[in-house]
Amino acid sequence: MGNIELLSPAGDAESLTAALRFGADAVYVGGETLQLRAKSAGFCREQIVWAARQAHQAGKRLYVAMNSLARNDEIEPAAEYARFLRDAGVDAAIVSDVGVLAAVRAAAPDLELHLSTQASCMNYAAAQVYRDLGVKRVVLAREMTLEDIAALRVNMPPDLELEAFVHGAMCMAYSGRCILSSFLTGRSGNRGECAQPCRWNYALVEEKRPGELFPVAEEGGTTAILSSHDLNCIRLLDKLQRAGVTAFKIEGRMKTAFYVACVTRAYRMALDGTDTVDNCASELELVKHRPYSEGFYRGYLKENHYNSGRYAHGAVFVGNVLGWSEGLLRVRQRNRFQVGETLEIVSPGAGTASFPVTAIMTGEGEARDCAPHPNEILTLPCPVRAQPGDFLRRRESGET
Repeated sequence: MGNIELLSPAGDAESLTAALRFGADAVYVGGETLQLRAKSAGFCREQIVWAARQAHQAGKRLYVAMNSLARNDEIEPAAEYARFLRDAGVDAAIVSDVGVLAAVRAAAPDLELHLSTQASCMNYAAAQVYRDLGVKRVVLAREMTLEDIAALRVNMPPDLELEAFVHGAMCMAYSGRCILSSFLTGRSGNRGECAQPCRWNYALVEEKRPGELFPVAEEGGTTAILSSHDLNCIRLLDKLQRAGVTAFKIEGRMKTAFYVACVTRAYRMALDGTDTVDNCASELELVKHRPYSEGFYRGYLKENHYNSGRYAHGAVFVGNVLGWSEGLLRVRQRNRFQVGETLEIVSPGAGTASFPVTAIMTGEGEARDCAPHPNEILTLPCPVRAQPGDFLRRRESGET
């Protein structure tokens, strides 16, 4: 698919490096201002300068999210931060608050502006207003169908770019304006502090029977009735492109580098046609996820999209590849593995090589039957050449 941008998330330097290496055309991160994620997933100013340099050296782009709804005392700092982003070489700022948009536009008129999905832009009239305010790209509201997107596209000038989410967690409120966490815990999901109460288990209470709980359950177990499915549009990419979308976005600034690498790789292969869609879809079953959904793209939801609240996975991340030489693989252990198991090397591009674990050696040359210690540096015999930055995984289905 030509002229399609694949946009991946990064919550830290390791994830950013993985996103760039495994095929993202652009990466989006959060910073110190209005980033709508926990502070642990944010980049400081020095890290943003580094991230912009890394992206540009790879021929890619860096976007910074500052998409929370702002308080009065946050407008002037947002303007100052926009000037910093411009000077740091950031390619675009992602905003939702119209006051922040105006402040950024005035402070750094040459900094490209993308409208966040938080703004819930669902029609061509709203998109035109944002374009007139200086927005270069609209990240479409999650509730839009393919037909809605096509109707917006045909009524807009071609210079307004359209971006859509294709993969990752979805808020139970979809476009994200939910106050459930604020109400129950005092932690606002609109300020990056969501306690995710939509993923808790709930029961029904009848008004005249206080204290008598009626479990809400599907056949076979309890159900977190407010917990949304995860988005997976690997089979919709051609239809989204035909509707007018030119940037496909993966959610996950709170996800691990392994997750970012695997999901980016699957979508890269699907976009480039280097592997079948079926194989790409199978790869997405291996990462940790809630049940998958295609969201609203095929039409308004007609079935319940709540679930057990549990996450499934088909493989476990066990280590980072640090190097390979003369049949020996040097790895940083991240999860337990042992002699006798088969591990897979996840590299950029199609195909995944596997090898049996026949021996495990420590840096001191001590032989081990298993590797139980996180971050320990180990050496494994491996006939398959691997590169630093590759990941090791073990096939293992499970739920958490």
